[in-house]
Amino acid sequence: MNAKKYAAEAIGTFWLTFGGCGAAIFAAGFPQLGIGFAGVALAFGLTVLTMAYAIGHISGCHLNPAVTVGLAAGGRFPNAQVIPYIVAQVVGAIVAAAVLYWIASGAPGFDAAKGFAANGYGEHSPGKYGLGSAFVAEVVLTAAFLFVIMGATHGRAPAGFAPIAIGLALTLIHLICIPITNTSVNPARSTGPALFAGTWALQQLWLFWLAPLIGGVIGGVVYRWLSPDEPAGTVEGR
Repeated sequence: MNAKKYAAEAIGTFWLTFGGCGAAIFAAGFPQLGIGFAGVALAFGLTVLTMAYAIGHISGCHLNPAVTVGLAAGGRFPNAQVIPYIVAQVVGAIVAAAVLYWIASGAPGFDAAKGFAANGYGEHSPGKYGLGSAFVAEVVLTAAFLFVIMGATHGRAPAGFAPIAIGLALTLIHLICIPITNTSVNPARSTGPALFAGTWALQQLWLFWLAPLIGGVIGGVVYRWLSPDEPAGTVEGR
């Protein structure tokens, strides 16, 4: 049973990375008809919304190490499953990035080092925001994301609407944060593209693990404090 959960997480994270980063790589700046930041933000939100309905009943549809850690901190997920979930998520993201690289390399003049939807700060931030700004943005937005997830999947929340709230929250997060860091709030999503973008992305990758994980714990703990009457159980199978 656990193997199916891990496979679902890998597939779901593949879809998030392929869909969201693929929109950024192929469509964001397409001449004259590019979808822009708003289109990329919507693409990321749609990947979570669609996968939540597809695999939420199998694995809980975390798709993100920060979500898994945050849910564990919030008492919604067993600690013993945290590492296997994270491994599955990172594998899914790396495979997605490899497929994106394969497709993108078919275009003349392609150079993954120019970005490849990787996250960055300083010279590699779309808006040239520094390390401090990037760190605070990633912590705050990941905490807010966990807060929404915890609330939307609460036992007393309206049934069946959690994927919509979570997908829209991720869209909003990207609308805010793309100019700052290209938006991570997800260490797995950051790791896949960084492996192909090269040296600069790997050197800055630590931030996009540390800040989201801190934010995830904060969001999970704060919501657990705010709503201590959570019914027994985890987000798995919801």
